[in-house]
Amino acid sequence: MAGHFIGIDVGTGSARAGIFDRTGRMLATAKRDIALYRDGPDIAEQSSANIWQAVCAGVREAMAQAGLAPGDIAGIGFDATCSLVVLGPDGASLPVGPHGDANRDIIVWMDHRALGQAERINAKQHPVLAYVGGTISPEMETPKLLWLKEHLPATYDAAWQFFDLPDFLTWRATGSLARSTCTVTCKWTYLAHEGRWDASYFRQIGLTDLADDGFVRIGTEIVPGGTALGNGLTEQAAAELGLKPGTAVAAGLIDAHAGGVGSVGVRSPHGTALTRMAYVFGTSACTMASSREPIFIPGVWGPYYAAMAPGLWLNEGGQSGAGAAIDQLIGFHPAAPEAQRSATAQGLSLPDWLAARAAQHVAKASEAVHLAGDLIVVPDFLGNRSPHADPQARAVIAGLGMEQDLDHLVALYVAGLTGIGYGLRQIIAASRAKGATIEAIVLSGGAGRQPLIRQLLADCSGLPVLVPDDVDPVLLGSAMLAASAAGAFPGLGEAMTAMAPGAAVFTPAGGEIAEWHARRLAAFETLQVAARQARGLMHPARPQAVSETPT
Repeated sequence: MAGHFIGIDVGTGSARAGIFDRTGRMLATAKRDIALYRDGPDIAEQSSANIWQAVCAGVREAMAQAGLAPGDIAGIGFDATCSLVVLGPDGASLPVGPHGDANRDIIVWMDHRALGQAERINAKQHPVLAYVGGTISPEMETPKLLWLKEHLPATYDAAWQFFDLPDFLTWRATGSLARSTCTVTCKWTYLAHEGRWDASYFRQIGLTDLADDGFVRIGTEIVPGGTALGNGLTEQAAAELGLKPGTAVAAGLIDAHAGGVGSVGVRSPHGTALTRMAYVFGTSACTMASSREPIFIPGVWGPYYAAMAPGLWLNEGGQSGAGAAIDQLIGFHPAAPEAQRSATAQGLSLPDWLAARAAQHVAKASEAVHLAGDLIVVPDFLGNRSPHADPQARAVIAGLGMEQDLDHLVALYVAGLTGIGYGLRQIIAASRAKGATIEAIVLSGGAGRQPLIRQLLADCSGLPVLVPDDVDPVLLGSAMLAASAAGAFPGLGEAMTAMAPGAAVFTPAGGEIAEWHARRLAAFETLQVAARQARGLMHPARPQAVSETPT
C-alpha cells in the first residue's frame, strides 16, 4: 500500500500542501498565495478557480521536493476556510457581488455584508440557534445566502450548488456532492445529532425554496470528515494535481477544525484530547473544545455533534480578528514604516520583527507584559465572535500618548497580544462556567509561531500552552483525514493517535506576573463594558452583546 498522504490547507491568504508519512512526519511542503478582493471594510471575496490553481501548483511542488511518484500517494485530505462558493449549471462560477465578475464566486468567511440579515434571523429566535451559541453570525452561511437572495437574485436563482469551500474542493477533486458534517453543522445549521436539516428554520428566515427543493443545493449527502468520497480523484483532477486517478480523497474539514484534529492528541502529560482546547491563531483565531455530552455556552458556537472528532460534541469559539487585528493595530503607529523597513531588511514580517525586538528587552518572555505599560487594547476590529457574539463591537485602545518611537510601537504590539490573550481567557471562562473541562491549550497557526507569543498566551490565559513539535498541525490534520480515507487506519480517531506529534510546553507564570495580568484583564473588561455602553448611547435600538462573561 502507498504510504504517504497529502494534506491541503486553504487559508485566507494562501493554499498550502504538505506530504506526510504514516507516523505523521512531514516530508515536504509548498505554498501559493491566493487573491483576496476587498471592495470595502465589510466585503471580502475570492475566486474558486484561483484557489484550485494554487492548490494544484502547491501539490506539484511538494511532490517534487519529496521526490515521490504519483503512486506513492495513498490519500488526499482538504481543509479550508468556511467561505461560501456559488456555482451555476455545469459548475460555472457566478458573481457574488454587484461588480458582475463571475470569477469572484466566493464570499469569504470574514465578509460581514450580511450583518443585517443575521440580526433579523436572530430576532426570530428559532430553536436551531441553540446549536450556534444562541446567535447566528454574519460569518455563517445562511445570512450570506439570504443576502444573495435579496441583493443578487439573478445569482441566487441561477445557482446550481452552494458549497462551503472545503466541500467545493472535494467536489472539484472527485465530482462528489457529499458535504462534510463539519461544514454544514458548524456553518449552515445542519443538525448532525439528528441527521437532518430543519426545514422550518429555512422557511422562517426567508429561504423557503431551499427547503422546498429538498436541500439539493446545499447538501443531501452528509458524511463525517475523513470519509472516502466517490471513486477518488477524477482523471481531470489527477492530471491537474500531478497524481494518480482513483487516489482516495477524504471529506474535508474547516481549516481550524483540521488544526484541532492535528493537535489535540499531542503526546504530553498536560491533559487529554478531551480536556485540551485547540487554539488556532491565524488571521482569525478559533478555539475548539470537545466533550462527551453537549454543552450549551452562550456566545460560543455549538454544541456540534461529530463536527471535529468522531463521536464527540464540539464547542467552537474564537476571535474574528487575531493576526489580522495585530496587523491593523501596529499599522496605525507612526513608527510602523521605519519598523517595516528594518523587518524587510532582515527578511522578517513586521510582527515577527516586533516579537524579536520585544524579546531583546526582557530576561524572560513573561516579563514582556511590562513593556506594554498602561496600554490596554481590546482588539475587536472585526467585532467580538466569542464569547459576546457581538459583531457590532469595535476595537478600543486606551493609554495612548504622543510617543512615536520604535519602543512605543513594541509596547503597542505587546498590548495587542495581551488583548488577544484576554479574549482567549474569556472564552475559557465562559466554557468552564457551563461545565466544560479545559486543562491545557494546544496552539497552532502561523500567527503564534514566536516563543514570546506562546508564553504571553499562557500567561494571559492562565493555562499551559502546548505547541506540537516540528509540524504544522493544520496540514497534519488534513493528512490524518487522508490516511483515514485511504484505509491506512481503522478510522480518523486511530489516525489522530498514530500520527500525533510530541509537544513543547509553555507554563503560565505565577506571582507578580500573574497579578499584573489580573489587573490588566480587569481594565480590559472595563473597557469592553464601557464601549458597549457608549455604543448603546449612540445607537439605542441596535442589538447589544449576548452575555457578560465570568473570568
